[in-house]
Amino acid sequence: MKDRAHEIYNLPLMDLLFRAHGVHRANFHPNRIQCAKLLSIKTGGCPEDCAYCAQSARNGSALSASKLMEVERVLTEARRAKAAGATRYCMGAAWRSPKQRDMPAVIAMVEGVKAMGLETCMTLGMLDDEQVMQLKQAGLDYYNHNIDTSEGFYSSIVSTRSFADRINTLERVRQAGINVCSGGILGMGETKDDRISMIQTLADLPEPPKSIPINLLIPMPGTPMADAPPLDPFELVRAIATARILAPSSYVRLSAGRSAMSDELQAMCFFAGANSIFVGDTLLTAGNPEDSKDAKLFARLGLKPEALQEIADQP
Repeated sequence: MKDRAHEIYNLPLMDLLFRAHGVHRANFHPNRIQCAKLLSIKTGGCPEDCAYCAQSARNGSALSASKLMEVERVLTEARRAKAAGATRYCMGAAWRSPKQRDMPAVIAMVEGVKAMGLETCMTLGMLDDEQVMQLKQAGLDYYNHNIDTSEGFYSSIVSTRSFADRINTLERVRQAGINVCSGGILGMGETKDDRISMIQTLADLPEPPKSIPINLLIPMPGTPMADAPPLDPFELVRAIATARILAPSSYVRLSAGRSAMSDELQAMCFFAGANSIFVGDTLLTAGNPEDSKDAKLFARLGLKPEALQEIADQP
């Protein structure tokens, strides 16, 4: 797989796009984009030291920690997201791992959002076996746990947990029958080989993640990566196309960083196989394009949000 991943990533760009788009059309409707909404249910104060993250208590960010959001407020936001066209509702908490005292509220959020007919996704950090089973019994559809980057580069951005910790949580989730959502971040100073290795790691899991978010670093003030230079946009396109080819049936989400992308770059990413975005003007602690801007872009490109009933009807 390693040689194949390198061969794919390094194809002439037009050949790579042609191949990726063919794979995309064979597995998904080419003009439908899944719209997901991400809500931070517990912000800041995280004990991890991820160099890219404003929510780390170790990074010197001015972001203050909040308590876990009340269940009814989360459900109110979910109703608004559904009314705005979202089909998947993602809830994220800035924890290393959830405390057992917080699980009843988390479970109530999953059950409440699920009852609305939305797909549910949670990202809560590392999980033990009991927590995984609680989430499974509540009906959680997806669990997000990004591997961030390659195994070789991982220790350069995080020291408070290991790459193996991430893989172990993903395996717990998979074995419990919850869909895995896992991707990474580009533009953190990694090499091209690191980007290829990250995608290869995801594709080589016992089952590729059903959802692969590809994030472009948003340099956050106060973090060690506040002054990171921008990534060559074509590297983002290559990563998305490679992920599409190596994980043909996975949703590939053009995730964080869209607010800094041109419409033309986003269109190229959609052609390369990205078929999911986060909607709404806030993405955890960072900005995101407003719904009206996305609607205008979709109209210009002839794209439509994927409806819930279409998810089960992919070719």
